[in-house]
Amino acid sequence: MRFRGRIGCQFRHRRPAGKRIRRDGPFSGAALAVTLILLFHAAGVFSQPLSTGKEPVFSANTPPEILAGEILARMSDEQVLAQTFMLGWVGAEPSPLIMDWIRERNIGGVKIFGWNTEDTRKLAETVGSLQKAALEGGFGIPLLVATDQEGGWIRHVKGTTSETPGNMAIGASGFPRDAYLAGYYIGKELAVLGINMNFAPTVDLYTNSDSALIGPRAFGSDPVQAGILGAAFVRGQEAAGVIATAKHYPGHGDTDLDSHGVLPQINAPFETLWDRELVPYRLLAREGIPAIMSGHLAFPNTEAASTPASLSSWFLTDILRKRIGFRGLIITDDLMMNGATVSAGSLSRAAKQALMAGNDIIMLSKTPNLSDPVWTSLALAMKQESDFRSRVYDAARRVILTKLQYLQGEKAVPHIPDLKKVDAELPNSEGAAFFLDLAARSVTVVKGTLPLGAEKAGKVLLAGQFDEFFNAGKKAYPGAETYRYSLSRGTWELIYFANQADTVIFCISDASDLILLRSLQNLGKKVIVFSVLSPAYLDQVLWADGAIAVYSYAPESFVAGFSALLGRIPAQGKLPVPPGKNASPARQ
Repeated sequence: MRFRGRIGCQFRHRRPAGKRIRRDGPFSGAALAVTLILLFHAAGVFSQPLSTGKEPVFSANTPPEILAGEILARMSDEQVLAQTFMLGWVGAEPSPLIMDWIRERNIGGVKIFGWNTEDTRKLAETVGSLQKAALEGGFGIPLLVATDQEGGWIRHVKGTTSETPGNMAIGASGFPRDAYLAGYYIGKELAVLGINMNFAPTVDLYTNSDSALIGPRAFGSDPVQAGILGAAFVRGQEAAGVIATAKHYPGHGDTDLDSHGVLPQINAPFETLWDRELVPYRLLAREGIPAIMSGHLAFPNTEAASTPASLSSWFLTDILRKRIGFRGLIITDDLMMNGATVSAGSLSRAAKQALMAGNDIIMLSKTPNLSDPVWTSLALAMKQESDFRSRVYDAARRVILTKLQYLQGEKAVPHIPDLKKVDAELPNSEGAAFFLDLAARSVTVVKGTLPLGAEKAGKVLLAGQFDEFFNAGKKAYPGAETYRYSLSRGTWELIYFANQADTVIFCISDASDLILLRSLQNLGKKVIVFSVLSPAYLDQVLWADGAIAVYSYAPESFVAGFSALLGRIPAQGKLPVPPGKNASPARQ
């Protein structure tokens, strides 16, 4: 499998003592010329593309390492720089500006966000038009087309794609095969749409239970398990032809702050990070994962000090490249996030710092103007600063080599999506059956005794906010009443309806729900807590008669949870985060 190979390796050939190099060997005329050209590029000798009369074609039948060098040697500085850019755009259809960046600059990639994806068929048409424009460029190099389709809570490509139980459900089931198949079926759906890169798996640890940003996006709190499940997810993605990207290096789980708005400060010393947050990355690097995303996170008790990890050469080059041995692509999280721009002082400064630190791709969620300083300042630095120019050439080489290894061949994602397949294969029917099984395997009884049949429950009130909760609950308890709660309505209305019931099944998804839930504590009613997303809040409702955890608000998770409540399926999941000090063991 390609996954076990090393991306971007630089092979060193040594001549055995006493033997002459053959003319048809690895240093024969053509290969030696390419080597010398690359050396001249690194030294800044060429500032314009070579005049060859015919450019190398991306699909040429040439070994990737050699072809990458040939393409790079014939690119202008601006074309090389453009390969390090990955841009988003606003709207369902490609904007004229993003098309200009592709046609005039030949950028390396595009990023698909949730605002691009409500109409799945339209998205496939858009991907096709973007790739067609890229393929018409002089070298025929396709775009990296990336998105965030982690599963569960984070699902940027919506429309007719599958809703899934997510990473924490996989952690609760504990089976690497579940991680593999989740990655595979998510990847299969992305491949149909022409999306060849996924910013998943998330291997952040659920270290801080107040982390609203990570929560159920994590496999759990155990670093070894996160690494094993992450590696299995990556293998599944690759089997579907999609390039996987682990995130958010070096780890976003030990903070309750969101790097979209601020730069989180994580006070763990490096020794702790090495034995905890970095364990999944150490494992994945050994397995040859093709890409890792750097996070906008500061670790003041390390040598990086207040510099975000995404802009830190110590974190990216000294630790990730040299000490851990990672050879694949390093991609920034969105540089338009405050966690990056506030630290650097401007977007253009953040972009330059990111590349110099060791990132190979700088990702921007919106499309800048063609003359924006984020481009012009970098293009000028290519001409004036040999160190920066050399670093950009190194980054672009890794980008092109990754494309050569993953974007062609039988398993590669088609550049132009087949719209008939989009209509016929989304959502993936085999995937739907698997995700229901996964949801069932992950249901976790945190407190109480099951089953709770209709006779035992008596008159039931379903209190929640999700339609899927009410739909599944009404099928499980056909005579149940429903109450859609909200903080703005206060507690009196909930208390009124609860007093009419024998059992209240209350769906909790975040900390604000606790205020309403506590109003049921002294009513003398049986209260069952139905937790979705993070189970962190269950430690605060130990007074309840029972608590059950599922890990997403996908329809399958609600069906599985109520099936376990009724005793129709066994609740086999294990809490993937340590219970609080006051938690009692689950009983069944």
